[in-house]
Amino acid sequence: MAIRIAINGFGRIGRSVLRALYESGRRAEMAVVAINELASAEGIAHLLKYDSSHGRFSWDVRQECDRLSVGDDTIRLLHQADIHALPWKELGVDVVLDCSGVYGSRADGEAHLAAGAKKVLFSHPGAPDLDATVVYGVNHADLLSTHRLVSNASCTTNCIIPIIKLLDDSFDIESGTVTTIHASMNDQPVIDAYHHDLRRTRAASQSIIPVDTKLAVGITRFFPKFADRFEAISVRVPTINVTAIDLSVSVKKAVNVNEINTLFRQSAQDAFRGIVDYTELPLVSADFNHDPHSAIVDGTQTRVSGQHLVKTLVWCDNEWGFANRMLDTTQAMAACGF
Repeated sequence: MAIRIAINGFGRIGRSVLRALYESGRRAEMAVVAINELASAEGIAHLLKYDSSHGRFSWDVRQECDRLSVGDDTIRLLHQADIHALPWKELGVDVVLDCSGVYGSRADGEAHLAAGAKKVLFSHPGAPDLDATVVYGVNHADLLSTHRLVSNASCTTNCIIPIIKLLDDSFDIESGTVTTIHASMNDQPVIDAYHHDLRRTRAASQSIIPVDTKLAVGITRFFPKFADRFEAISVRVPTINVTAIDLSVSVKKAVNVNEINTLFRQSAQDAFRGIVDYTELPLVSADFNHDPHSAIVDGTQTRVSGQHLVKTLVWCDNEWGFANRMLDTTQAMAACGF
């Protein structure tokens, strides 16, 4: 029987999750039965069908009153601001994918459970007291049936954690720094406008903009031994999708570029197949748009200094790759039982 999914918040990630479900051919395994989004039904249908980053949706989309049709499937549309009042029990919802970006506390998750959902998966790091935080491909096998409130971490965490794990397992990382070169996001204005972060008052298309990031916290959540040994910074650049991560680590074992790239190349074909990819083609960010992998290592940019300082460049589609991992984690949660 298909997992019955409700999506709370139908923005960039929510829409990408639904599109990824249909494009990945998993409709027999998962079914979206409801979408809760405060925007108009007309706007929901339009932005699902037409997307500036991912192009036109190949499935037929129709909207009538409180129903959205995708192909032959009908999805209930809700416009409920109070998550306590959502009809998850009535709709028989197994897993709520909370893609609102607003909710992420344990209390928020429990509100979904009280409304009748069996489990909740948040599309961002969430509070530390959730039952589990998952980076699919690294620790999804640790999920238990009792893990009802789960975070799917962040797009950048999903990108960098598998890479750090590979390097640490093989060469023993001592410390590291991460620079995220991130596409613009919807919390940035088109032209200068007020924002509590003064840098984000500036027009997104006109500058490279440093922003705060909690990626180092996310890294130590998965690898506690790296507490105080990893730091991260982030800049937003004037593109609408795809992110690059510059990772530098100091390793105990002496290594060279060939050994590093061989590790990534083999892992992409074996242990991390479908999660990590590897390329040596002369590509640019646009070439990774709509790529379903969590991380794509650019082998042409691997550098080693003094046999112990390693630099790698890793790409990810921060929307599409993450949306596919949301689906993977949903299936892993369901496989544990309700």
